[in-house]
Amino acid sequence: MLDMTPILTAVRQAATLTRRVQAEYLERSDKAGREPVTIADYGSQAILLRAISQIFPDDAVLAEEQGQQFMTLVGDEQRATVVQLVGEALGESVSEAELVNWLDHGRGLAADRTWAIDPIDGTKGFLARRRYSIAAALLIDGQPVAGILGSPGYPTGDGAGLLFYAQGSAAYVEPMGGGKAYRIAISGRSQPRDLKVVESVERDHAHLEKMAQVYAQAGIKQTNVEGVDSQDKYAMIACGDADLYLRLPREANPQHRIWDHAPGTALIQAAGGVVTDIDGSPLNFASGMIMVGTQGMVVSNGHAHDQIIDTIQAVLKGT
Repeated sequence: MLDMTPILTAVRQAATLTRRVQAEYLERSDKAGREPVTIADYGSQAILLRAISQIFPDDAVLAEEQGQQFMTLVGDEQRATVVQLVGEALGESVSEAELVNWLDHGRGLAADRTWAIDPIDGTKGFLARRRYSIAAALLIDGQPVAGILGSPGYPTGDGAGLLFYAQGSAAYVEPMGGGKAYRIAISGRSQPRDLKVVESVERDHAHLEKMAQVYAQAGIKQTNVEGVDSQDKYAMIACGDADLYLRLPREANPQHRIWDHAPGTALIQAAGGVVTDIDGSPLNFASGMIMVGTQGMVVSNGHAHDQIIDTIQAVLKGT
């Protein structure tokens, strides 16, 4: 069985860094296509891939950030800050060259085992000081078999956030700051009027208008719909805090990225839930970075999943 402990430790170290950046060093850069990136993205990814390079050196990696991008987009002073913050989070001296090597570890490898990494899932939420996730999934032969979601902003009494993870057929949650692990499972809510729904905050992420039509036709109360950033939506369904997440595409050929959905999918499946495309077919995690052919996502506790799929298809067909 996969020993998750070193990866969980790395996620906690990454969360220490991201919290500090969000509080003290919050500044945005833009990648190609105007996608936002922060120094926390680079620092978090370096910490996660350092752990993977040490424990699973032969595994392939699909990760959002790149070493060359770090060297060209980030100024000298900011790069030095990232090196310093990573070193402080790890408790050891780190060089810029080491950090760049970690950022690119496993890229381009061909292997049966692949890690999908999103160092800050929900960068826009992070920049707005809302919720975000630190996400990692292990895929074997194109299927997610383990997933981790570090959720520093998940509402808790102590404000420390939560750490969710799936291993085999079980899903767990621990306090981000450390403590006892508890097994989690999806809710038993089955009637559409009772379902708690989560959806993207950003309007460009999904067709919110079509989704509102689905809610209305299915009998879901609009007052039960909450906007939530990042893969925290998956975590909420896995632990029973929510029941349904829809992502209907705004365009004909959406470019969904594997690291945005594989970690959450592993968690949902281990917690007893269901994840499919909007027509009920499986998501495609076997085509590399882009989930080729995948139109959207229906993530649920499973109890009304088929009904929701039927309603989506009726709305899309205009019936």
